Amino acid sequence: MDNVNYATLSNKDNYTIFKYGDRIIRFKAPYSLEKYTEIKLWENGYLVVMAKYSHNPNSEEEYIDIVPILKDLYINPDTFLKPIKEVKIEK
Repeated sequence: MDNVNYATLSNKDNYTIFKYGDRIIRFKAPYSLEKYTEIKLWENGYLVVMAKYSHNPNSEEEYIDIVPILKDLYINPDTFLKPIKEVKIEK
């Protein structure tokens, strides 16, 4: 798949980081989040992911909706999300 068509998801210092193109969107993550381990679903701004937390030895299913975050940042979700075909975990 062409690199232009995917975004990445990661976390650092209690923030989730969503990157696409030259945009880096950071938003608060749970304090106990250690890392995202898998992307289960990407559907036009909605993510189902597996996340590893410090209080649980197993990954847990979590849900992230990027659309309201983009709207809060005055970024048009339709325009921004349309070219993204996949989201990968950034290592």
